[in-house]
Amino acid sequence: MDGLVTNIALIAGVGGGGVSSRNIVLTGVAGLVAGAISMGLGEYTSVRTQNEQVAAEVAKERRELERFPDAEAHELVEAWAGRGMPRDLAEEVAAVLKRNPEEALRFHAREELGVDPDERPSPWTAAGSSFVCFSVGALVPLITFLLGFDQLWLALAVGGVGLFVAGALVARFTGRSWLGSGLRQLLLGAAATAATYAIGRLIGVGGA
Repeated sequence: MDGLVTNIALIAGVGGGGVSSRNIVLTGVAGLVAGAISMGLGEYTSVRTQNEQVAAEVAKERRELERFPDAEAHELVEAWAGRGMPRDLAEEVAAVLKRNPEEALRFHAREELGVDPDERPSPWTAAGSSFVCFSVGALVPLITFLLGFDQLWLALAVGGVGLFVAGALVARFTGRSWLGSGLRQLLLGAAATAATYAIGRLIGVGGA
């Protein structure tokens, strides 16, 4: 979706400025490459930073379990009892966990941090998927130019179809109406496209 909206709006902006179809393709390809790299690097950094933060919190929790095992066990008992578990059962489970530090760490990480220390997303997978998805989306409005057509409206029309289809596909995971979801994404993309096209027309190729 990001690649679609970004490159449709970018193409509309430079196309509205009156540049040649060759320059539109150059701009679109540059936007595709730059955007895909930016998305990939950004996703890598985001996931890597999140994993490092989780690792730091888990390390802190490990130190607390080593220094204050009784207090940490009491925290689990209170948490479980607050959710309706019988206190004697909660105390029994906490006592068992005290004898298994690694399992105790997993329980504390889930209860207090909301994470599983053994299940962290791969920053490389996140970066790769973002790079590919952005590239695919950004390629859609370029298809007509790459096939030899030089009409801007045709490229924008194909991009609009891509926006609608992408929005409709998202509805499969959200439970919303595919028609409503598709139209919503189409309208949002159209708004971005209209804004950049208007700016392109206002500035024009001779504006600089």
